[in-house]
Amino acid sequence: MKLYGIPNCNTVKKARTWLDQNGIGYEFHDFKKKGIDSVTLEHWLTQLPWEKLVNRAGTTWKNLSDEEKGKVVDSRSAIPLMIEKTSVIKRPVLERDSTILALGFDEPTYRKLFDK
Repeated sequence: MKLYGIPNCNTVKKARTWLDQNGIGYEFHDFKKKGIDSVTLEHWLTQLPWEKLVNRAGTTWKNLSDEEKGKVVDSRSAIPLMIEKTSVIKRPVLERDSTILALGFDEPTYRKLFDK
């Protein structure tokens, strides 16, 4: 299982703490250090719409120019933005066997996923 995110993100911290406290093993993929590739994003976009993966309520999106925001109209146009500015990806992304289990962190969802 893999958890994608940024270490200093509060939501990622909550997810990591919950997983650790419940003894659930995972590999952490740090967007800031490792980035993200188009193949992974393309696969994620077969599971979720770009509007869910791109965090349009976050600071990174809000700091984009209107021109940059206007260029993101579909999955194909969202990929370059997510590669260039990984902080725009909603996080954390919890994945197992290339399947997204959860986007963001919600304790009841995690409890249900892991029968805790």
